[in-house]
Amino acid sequence: MVILFDQFNMPDSVYDIIFATKQQVIVAKLLVEEMKMKDGEIGKTEMSLFATALHDGIKIGSKPTVGPKKETIISYNKRQFYDRILTPMKTMGLIDYDLYKKTYKLSEKFNKNMMKVGLMWLQELRKPPRDFIVKK
Repeated sequence: MVILFDQFNMPDSVYDIIFATKQQVIVAKLLVEEMKMKDGEIGKTEMSLFATALHDGIKIGSKPTVGPKKETIISYNKRQFYDRILTPMKTMGLIDYDLYKKTYKLSEKFNKNMMKVGLMWLQELRKPPRDFIVKK
């Protein structure tokens, strides 16, 4: 997955940097909140139930400061959930999968990987220039 961002117009949410569409952002947030409610770790069966519930449509509500509570139904295809949300989150280090326990767990590896990318850039800056020969 490629992350592109504008340093002068950084969004407030990390989800807005990582995911391309608003719907993907909402689904990723729902997943992380679901995992946080279960101490940051859920089983393979629970993940499947979550994906199925998304496929069928989940009601989410917001608490407005004024007026009645708004409810919205979010629906997301189960296969697309795995392909566009869960798999990228695993490959970027946001979520780990334990093969032995068969559980998904929120991870800090994304932060470590981003720090590694920054260090790679610093190393690139410090390299001496190379001569390139342009053939005509």
